[in-house]
Amino acid sequence: MSQTPIHASSQAPGALPTRLVHHEYTPPAGFAAPQPAVHKASTVLFPNVAAMRAREWKDKTSYTYGLHGTPTTYQLEERIATLEGGLQCLLVPSGLAAISTVALSLLRAGDEVLLPDNAYGPSKALAEVELAHYGITHRVFDPLDPQDLAAKITDRTRLVWLEAAGSVTLEFPDLPAQVRICRERGVTCALDNTWGAGLAFAPFDLKGDGSLGVDISVHALTKYPSGGGDVLMGAITTRSQPLHLKLKLTHMRLGLGVGANDAEAVLRALPSIALRYHAHDLAARELARWMGGQAAVAQVLHPALPGSPGHEHWQTLCGAAFGGQGGAAGLFSVVIGAQYGQAQVDAFCDALRLFRLGYSWGGPMSLVVPYELPAMRACATPQLAPGTVVRFCVGLEDVEDLRADLAQALAQAFG
Repeated sequence: MSQTPIHASSQAPGALPTRLVHHEYTPPAGFAAPQPAVHKASTVLFPNVAAMRAREWKDKTSYTYGLHGTPTTYQLEERIATLEGGLQCLLVPSGLAAISTVALSLLRAGDEVLLPDNAYGPSKALAEVELAHYGITHRVFDPLDPQDLAAKITDRTRLVWLEAAGSVTLEFPDLPAQVRICRERGVTCALDNTWGAGLAFAPFDLKGDGSLGVDISVHALTKYPSGGGDVLMGAITTRSQPLHLKLKLTHMRLGLGVGANDAEAVLRALPSIALRYHAHDLAARELARWMGGQAAVAQVLHPALPGSPGHEHWQTLCGAAFGGQGGAAGLFSVVIGAQYGQAQVDAFCDALRLFRLGYSWGGPMSLVVPYELPAMRACATPQLAPGTVVRFCVGLEDVEDLRADLAQALAQAFG
């Protein structure tokens, strides 16, 4: 029989303010619910000095300070590691913070980092400005040519960033070949796996036999793991304990942490991530195919569609996901023909009513952004038709409503 908790308000010593702070009541154990409890703390209490000196936060066996982990953040880290197929995970305030933490942990003055030309824009900006201030150089490589990557790795190269699919233009690289090159040259490779979300392919097991995988997977939990468009958070996942510890100590020295309520929001959304991802994916494919038949559209960019740059690599790596339907995020881009000027493309985006203008993706609302691609690329882009790139993030609205929205905006802008 459980013991009734003691009402301790009359037993605590001192005046009322003291008794409210040092209240002795402890709720009974044994409470269970579908969602984990939310633990908020900066200060963590110790029963005695010996415990304070003995506790270790690096292996998650205990707690020392809120910034180093609470039951809530430990649980989310473990679940993200499971999602990605890794062994250890670190939570950071955003996807870009994950990229920055990896760079600051692994790179020193005189080192070089390589990035694909279609990398996430802020990642390139970090290399161009902050890393350059620290004496770290960078170069870009053609994401569709593994030999270009191989040719650009030097004895100064310490880190290679990979993306599958690439940002905005969604080219899908030969990811196993890229990882194999990095492994052969002894260079750490880190993947921005936000698009794949741990669902389209397994970043740490690219061949299905455990023999080939990236060293680090970073993930903007802002996107599909959150799913609501209202959380900023990132994750760094690894399989190597020494590498994880190196990243973890940098993470600690930078003072990075996430709020308990944000962690709670992601924990609450994770059980439905596969269902939501697949729904976004199927809707995006349907709309991308339809857009491919519109007169103003010169090219559709979606890895799951034949003819899109790198489609064959997507098919090899992601085609078995979701029962053979393949896995792809709810993103696609189109190239509006070069006969239309930027003003007409902007008018098309402005005319959309359900697709709203806004950055990010992975939430319930569909989004659209036009891009000025020449300013974003250093290499030639023969894989892309001439024109202006517009990226769509497909939300969870009805597909026919979204199609009608695209149709009316196309008619308004292009006739």
